[in-house]
Amino acid sequence: MSVVVIGVNQRSIPIGDFEQLAIDDERLPKVLDDLTSSNDISEAVVLSTCNRTEIYIRAERFHPAFGDVRDTLARHSGLATMSFVDHLYAHHDADAARHLFSVASGLDSAVLGETEILSQVRTAFDKAHTAGVVGPSLSRLFGASCTAGRKVRASTGIARNITSVSRAAVAMATHALGSLDGKSICVLGAGEMSEGMTVALRDAGTRRIVICNRTIERAAGLAERVGGDVAPLDDLASVIEDVDVLLTGTGANALMISHDTLADIMAARPKRKLLIVDIAVPRDVDPAAGDIDGVTLLDMEDLTEFAEAGREERRGEIEAVRSVIDDEVVRFMAVSTAEQVEPLARAFRREVEALRLAELDRLGASVDDDTRGQVDAATKALLNKLLHRPMTQLRESAGTPKGDRMAEALQELFDIELD
Repeated sequence: MSVVVIGVNQRSIPIGDFEQLAIDDERLPKVLDDLTSSNDISEAVVLSTCNRTEIYIRAERFHPAFGDVRDTLARHSGLATMSFVDHLYAHHDADAARHLFSVASGLDSAVLGETEILSQVRTAFDKAHTAGVVGPSLSRLFGASCTAGRKVRASTGIARNITSVSRAAVAMATHALGSLDGKSICVLGAGEMSEGMTVALRDAGTRRIVICNRTIERAAGLAERVGGDVAPLDDLASVIEDVDVLLTGTGANALMISHDTLADIMAARPKRKLLIVDIAVPRDVDPAAGDIDGVTLLDMEDLTEFAEAGREERRGEIEAVRSVIDDEVVRFMAVSTAEQVEPLARAFRREVEALRLAELDRLGASVDDDTRGQVDAATKALLNKLLHRPMTQLRESAGTPKGDRMAEALQELFDIELD
């Protein structure tokens, strides 16, 4: 049995296919249920963000489990398996831990060292836990990843300056226009990304912020924090007609703004340009909208290029981050393998001790107390000597394919039931 991660990110697959592989909150319960209905997957967590879709599992057998994950992604994305399977990456056990620790530390993000990813990792685990599809293995892994992410940020300089996708989006808008001073801005949505952008706008000198959201109550709370206004989603077109910038990062699974809708809006404001920064995955704005006169459309691909320029000053921290991650992986594997092996070792000792005591009881009154004591001591010493070597090898091999084979054989040969 192994902990495995299988996934894609924006660097490993074309953006259109990547967007279809994204798993939103609406589809998440069904995906988790499909995964753990497999005979070869006993635990599952889905981490789907603007930069990655990754599925973490406890796999009984790697190849069948990989096939189940691949097929689940195909069903829920509508993509043909062959269109994305070669773009999938997979890691198991220590490498899976190292990958997740790197993700939680911001090493695998479009914005190096981003801080938002740590909360996204925690949220992904919490949702799987609520769905009842995680157990000891993934609980240990995700708990350790959050610890690693916090240690990295506390002991290195990876989190200096712009370290969130939402803040980078605002910085990119500022760079594109030269300044946001005096600009009127619409933020579409009031979720985590939109909230991050709205808060970042507060200090950018904007003239007006309008938060347009399906749920007015949630938007109102955010608007109050930044001194902004709110508008219902039905008024989005009229709001866009009167702003200089549109920032969007919702979790919708379909386009929020079509090419034709935006063309009509721009026709109503022929002499006024509009900058759109769309960091949603899947995208909120039709990519073809960038061809409309007066519209500048920037998306996650543009953000990745923009953020690359800011990586240089933090790039020197990468080795320090990797050193922390390596230490945390060693610590995690030591704890994890011990926790996997010790229940089996204890159960095996209980089995053989029960057999020893049963044989001792069979002596009954045929021996005196002194003889019984000598037999008890001799059989106990004999068992300890017989078990010392196999138990030592089992512990030393824990977490390796050899250790897994030894543990499975021991469990099967002695019919050991673990709690």
